[in-house]
Amino acid sequence: MAIPRQLPNAITIVRILMAPVFLWMLLADGGSDGALRWWAAVIFIVAIATDGIDGYLARKYEIVTDLGKLLDPIADKVLTGFAFIGLSILGELPWWITIVVLIREVGITIYRFIVVSDHVLAAAWMGKLKTVAQAVALSLALLPLWNLVGEWIFWVNGVAMTIAVILTIASGIDYVVTEVRAARPRRGEAARSAES
Repeated sequence: MAIPRQLPNAITIVRILMAPVFLWMLLADGGSDGALRWWAAVIFIVAIATDGIDGYLARKYEIVTDLGKLLDPIADKVLTGFAFIGLSILGELPWWITIVVLIREVGITIYRFIVVSDHVLAAAWMGKLKTVAQAVALSLALLPLWNLVGEWIFWVNGVAMTIAVILTIASGIDYVVTEVRAARPRRGEAARSAES
């Protein structure tokens, strides 16, 4: 069965559009444990889950595009970035964590746009692992599970968030190292082309 070539990219764009809706719901009632908080968490979980769907469709039907490679990680960063900011606004997550994460995410995103005319910087395996860790940690932090299972869940949240932050920093370093190594052969080829 054929599917529209732009369907994976459309799913990615919908994920970006869901981010402000999610943030509004999270902040609308001051982060209280009511219905809006639950809906915000559900929207976040559904939106972040579509990351696997659009990637699966693109690979299965061989409709991977450079636009998709560029948009997909940006959509993840918008959604998770809004979640980090929202939790910090509510005082549930230290601002230093959000700032560290945003510096890494915004830095890599800006770099993607700088090099896009030369090559597309697709998500690496560690970057994908980081996104999964962030998705789990943020989902646990957003869902008011303490009302259902007790305050021990805060310890689980803390461990999950620590793992996510460590992977965020490590994957950022991995991108930098990989790009520096890849840039050396490209510079050599450019120099040889200029000489010939």
